[in-house]
Amino acid sequence: MKELRIRTLVGVFVVAGVLSWAGARLWNAVGTLPRVPLAAPIVLALIAVVLLATALSLRARLKAQRERRPGATGVDPLVAARAVVFGQASALVAALVAGMYGGTGAFLLESLEIPSRRDQAIYAGFSVLAGIAVIAAAFFLERVCKLPDDEDTNGNAAPAA
Repeated sequence: MKELRIRTLVGVFVVAGVLSWAGARLWNAVGTLPRVPLAAPIVLALIAVVLLATALSLRARLKAQRERRPGATGVDPLVAARAVVFGQASALVAALVAGMYGGTGAFLLESLEIPSRRDQAIYAGFSVLAGIAVIAAAFFLERVCKLPDDEDTNGNAAPAA
């Protein structure tokens, strides 16, 4: 399984942001701009919490397994792989959504004197922050589930997971 690449996520974010900004300008010229839903940052934050809770749970189980604690339940490799795939998919979607709301928010910065547009810009900003939180949680989950290399940089054998 390939690791997440920050370059890919940044690319998705930037392309979605530019297209969203251009679309917002066009849409505003034709009529009214679609609203940024209040639920957007809330849903992204919930996804970040789920990813973080999954990572912390798996990390605790892996640590107990490594320390050979009595009664420690191991982590099924398929469960870990599914968690990583969920994290990677969530990170890609979060980069896309954060870019989309970031572009819309950048457009809305031009008209902060209008109270409704100011509220929409705030929702868009929180959506970008929540998207970044999802990406950070996905990277943490991927790091927790990563298998150790055969040898570390000193040439010593790495501990088994």
